[in-house]
Amino acid sequence: MRKIESSKVSKEKARAALSKPAPLGEDIDLDKYAHSADELPYQDDPSQLPVETREQMTQAGVTLDDSSQRSGTIIQMDHSIIHSLASQEGIEVMGTNQALEKYDWLSDYLWKAVAVDSDKYTAHVELNQSNGYFIRALPGNKTTYPVQACLYLARGKLAQNVHNIIIAEEGSELHIITGCTTSPKGEPGLHLGVSEFYIKPGAKVSFTMIHNWTPEIAVRPRTGIIVEENGLFLSNYVIMKPVRSLQTNPLARCVGDNAVVRFNSILVAPPGSTMDLGSRVILDAEGARTEIISRAITTGGDIIARGYIEGNAPEVKGHLECRGLILKGEGIIQAIPELKGTLAGIDLSHEAAVGKIAEEEVEYLMMRGLTRDEATATIVRGFLRVDIEGLPPQLSLELQRAVKASEKDIM
Repeated sequence: MRKIESSKVSKEKARAALSKPAPLGEDIDLDKYAHSADELPYQDDPSQLPVETREQMTQAGVTLDDSSQRSGTIIQMDHSIIHSLASQEGIEVMGTNQALEKYDWLSDYLWKAVAVDSDKYTAHVELNQSNGYFIRALPGNKTTYPVQACLYLARGKLAQNVHNIIIAEEGSELHIITGCTTSPKGEPGLHLGVSEFYIKPGAKVSFTMIHNWTPEIAVRPRTGIIVEENGLFLSNYVIMKPVRSLQTNPLARCVGDNAVVRFNSILVAPPGSTMDLGSRVILDAEGARTEIISRAITTGGDIIARGYIEGNAPEVKGHLECRGLILKGEGIIQAIPELKGTLAGIDLSHEAAVGKIAEEEVEYLMMRGLTRDEATATIVRGFLRVDIEGLPPQLSLELQRAVKASEKDIM
């Protein structure tokens, strides 16, 4: 009865929110997209998917030919879970709908980290056909290798709805890499992704997301994170391919003493791309800490890089840093850092800079034998390098591989 009543309340709130205008970014007309999709067949061996599909997934960091370096894999295509496998004891990987059928208690987690009535996009996910992935580490269990998830938009003009739930139980450790991509046909589409993270006391989660969209796709992720005592949430976000319109502003709440949140973002906006991205952290517990770092490059597209840190408890620390580089074209980078402190004894800081490559740096490298293009590429590579504390070597390598693979597009 409680589950039914909870669902009824969520749907009532969602219906009321459908008329809400988008708070940030372009206001997407949902009526331009299809809201349902055919059920797609399950794939026991995803390495047998079509070559062009696998290539798109590979560019988003998803490995299908060799799963020995993964603790689990889940793939959603449109609204269907076409593959799901956990290969390590103590780690659960399955579709959200399957998990809700398996665990009655899971409904208590729905819409607790993200409000169902946040905007019309969250409301649409609640009211329309959707699925998503459920990843959970049982108490004390730690992933040997990353769990990988792929969200693939195959059908043109579809609004893909996704609701992900990630739970790291007490003392556990989860490393996740998510690749979001689409068919290379270049058809219009909309990706609506709700992700809710629950990091229990002493648990650690590293979440690396690589987006590989096409120029006709609009993307609206909605993410919430709740971190309890001595928990750690580490987020790495990379987008270096064209996208028509992207807007996201995840919110992390440190509700337990000494909770830690770190956001690292690497953004490249080619011509025709509009990206409005931010990260928000609320430090509500003593000794909580956060760091928000973004590196943004425009080669003709527009980037708004937001950051918000709020300190509401004694001895909290937060630092916000945004650096932007305008390489060419008529692109725009706008940095919007915000800090809010509500009591004495907090330590919050920010720095932001937007500019161009210094000519003297290029000339210095050219004097040592590099061509202008080689010198510029070296500087850009160094600019995009973000040292990420606590990231497993394998994920760090894949992150750098994604950056390197996009160098030609940047230049």
